[in-house]
Amino acid sequence: MNSSYRGRFAPSPTGPLHFGSLIAAVASYLEAKSRGGEWLVRIEDLDPPRVVAGAADDILRTLETCGMQWDGAIAYQSRRSDAYHAALHRLRALGKVYPCACSRREIADSAVSGIEGPVYPGTCRDGLASGKTARAWRIDTRGADIGFDDAIQGRVAQHLETDIGDFVLYRADHVFAYQLAVVVDDAEQGITDIVRGADLLDSTPRQIYLQQLLGFPTPRYVHVPVAVNAACEKLSKQTRAAAIDAQRPLPALLAVLHFLGQNPPHDPGTTNIAALWDWAIASWRIEHVLRCRAMETREA
Repeated sequence: MNSSYRGRFAPSPTGPLHFGSLIAAVASYLEAKSRGGEWLVRIEDLDPPRVVAGAADDILRTLETCGMQWDGAIAYQSRRSDAYHAALHRLRALGKVYPCACSRREIADSAVSGIEGPVYPGTCRDGLASGKTARAWRIDTRGADIGFDDAIQGRVAQHLETDIGDFVLYRADHVFAYQLAVVVDDAEQGITDIVRGADLLDSTPRQIYLQQLLGFPTPRYVHVPVAVNAACEKLSKQTRAAAIDAQRPLPALLAVLHFLGQNPPHDPGTTNIAALWDWAIASWRIEHVLRCRAMETREA
């Protein structure tokens, strides 16, 4: 095993595993296993209102049914608040985090539009207005120009202050933000390579910025196209994406491999899952994945 490569799959338990999520799982699994590396699984159950009871166990069972074996213990973000709190404290000690009293409506009324919506204008950077109470904690992004080279998507660069704004690390509902949690988790787990959907591409500069401030190494990144339906909507629980049929996982796996440009053979040697994985790991070529952010699919 190549101990220098460590990848991961990090689903959110908002419902059963569907075709769109399976794409990220398969791509990250094949990239890790084709390099003789480790593949970890992390359940990103950080946001209680979005978590569906039993979904995490269902996702894990589906991965097992698909023949995907993970290395080490499963990590759960819901059990790691102390680690996120420690990281937030470090950033506060650096003078990079400040309390914010602004509501979403106030931000929308005074912000310009950026990559992902309204850009926070820095209203509370120099202190809270009289009579205001902190609702959240934000990271100061002034001077943060972040760029990286993605193995599929190419060069990505952002000027965080104008493209994204000072983003939230600790929310008004007392939940640590995804951007902070994922950075802390990847560093603690020793993740060297991140293969995930291109819907997270624009989040990556924020994560690299936090890595730099916290003194964490920056992993290599690969963002594969996300699957969209005929209406160009990302496959998700909200768009009623069908769950993977755990009784018949092979058609879904074959469809994912085709989506990823791998063109598996249709011969007796790939009519069972073990044989399919043998072929897929030996034949995996990341350069065959189409260089785009999204592709239409009819699912499996």
